[in-house]
Amino acid sequence: MSKAMQTRQFIIERTATIFNKKGYMGTSVADLTIATGLTKGSIYGNFENKDAVALAVYHYNSGSLTDRIAETIPESGTAYMQLNSIIQFYRQHWKEVFENGGCPLLNTAIEADDQLPHLLSAVRSSFKNWAERIVGILEQGKKHGEFKTRINSIDYAHTFLILIEGGILLAKTLADHKHLYLALDRVMAIVDQEIRN
Repeated sequence: MSKAMQTRQFIIERTATIFNKKGYMGTSVADLTIATGLTKGSIYGNFENKDAVALAVYHYNSGSLTDRIAETIPESGTAYMQLNSIIQFYRQHWKEVFENGGCPLLNTAIEADDQLPHLLSAVRSSFKNWAERIVGILEQGKKHGEFKTRINSIDYAHTFLILIEGGILLAKTLADHKHLYLALDRVMAIVDQEIRN
């Protein structure tokens, strides 16, 4: 990795939590310089502008979360085990996720929806990829006879995302993780009652 790439990565990592907690609009240049110890000129010598920093940080935050969840999914396990491992990740790591500002997909989606098209496109891609991952697990379960073949995998994948992200939103807003647990319980109830053979 070149020195320039190392500096870019340093900036991204040092500002990741700030952007996730404060959002794009709430994060100032002063926040960036304080977090990195670099001057404004040094930061913008490595990134074209604040938009570029925010986009790189979003990819870092969303990628880190996605990678951590993916690491918990047993590739050789059953489809049911894979879905359960996603749920267990949130049960076991909700506190850490919340301390870092919550889900970067949800945070960025809320802020980018009406005013930040350069970030909205990235968030849409993240949600699409996340849904496709769940669809893949559901289709695997159908193929191996674990899950009912008549289920609409895309609809269920989106339902799971709605429940999980909604649970995170309510849990963070009301400062009570039981709302996330309620959503996670509902996902598994749907799997057990509507999807499994």
